[in-house]
This record gives sequence, structure tokens and C-alpha cells, in this order.
Amino acid sequence: MRQDYPIAVLCRVFELGASSYYAWRRRPESPRARENAHLEVEIAAAHERIRRTYGRERLQADLLDHGMPVRLHRVRRIRTKLGLRCKQKRKFRNTTDSNHDLPVVPNLLERNFDMSTPSQAWVSDITYGTPSQRSPPVWG
Repeated sequence: MRQDYPIAVLCRVFELGASSYYAWRRRPESPRARENAHLEVEIAAAHERIRRTYGRERLQADLLDHGMPVRLHRVRRIRTKLGLRCKQKRKFRNTTDSNHDLPVVPNLLERNFDMSTPSQAWVSDITYGTPSQRSPPVWG
């Protein structure tokens, strides 16, 4: 805002002494701020090195392997500041190839599952996915 207003006006509005403002301007950067700037560079480099796939825990472990011990919350804060996000793994999507010349079994039931006596028709289901994604069998 100092390009738009004189320093004296800004100091009066914010209730600061002008000497406090100029002392702040001359003050060197704190060790913590210098360390954060260095960590920003290291985290951005590690993020690219691991192909943007690691979350904050694995990123922290990678930094530790490269001699940069840093706490998890600090990694999260710096990643958020830099806008770094890991790529999400795409979920498995099953596709069916219907364009083939193999014989196809005819549909004898035509979705008519009402039978007059037991054991006239047997049906089955093909379930895709991992066991944790499948629903439990229904008995009855």
C-alpha cells in the first residue's frame, strides 16, 4: 500500500510509529523464515523427484532420506502454501470387449426368473473388483 499512500498516513491509520515501520524494513529475515524458504525449495524438488505421487507422510520420509528432517505438520503447511497436491491413483475400471468373433451362449431365460418348480433354471453372476468391493453372498 506504500505505492498508493504516504508512509506517514499508513502509520497513522494502523496506529504505528514511522520508526517502527522503518525498523521492520531494515530487520533481517529470521532464521525460521530462511529455513522455511529453503524447505519450500526442497519440498518442491522432492515433489517433482517422486513424480508428484507421494502424500505428506511419504514425502516426509523421502526428505528424511535426503538429510532434511522436518515435521509432518510443517510439510503439510508448506505443501498447501505452494499448492502441491499428489496425483490420485485412478480406480480400476473394468471394460468388456464385445467386438469379437467367439461363440456367444444364447439367452434361454430372457430374464424370466419365475419358475414353477425348483431347480428348473440355475443362474450365476460374474463379479468384478477386489474382494473388499464385492457384496457378501445372499443365502436363502
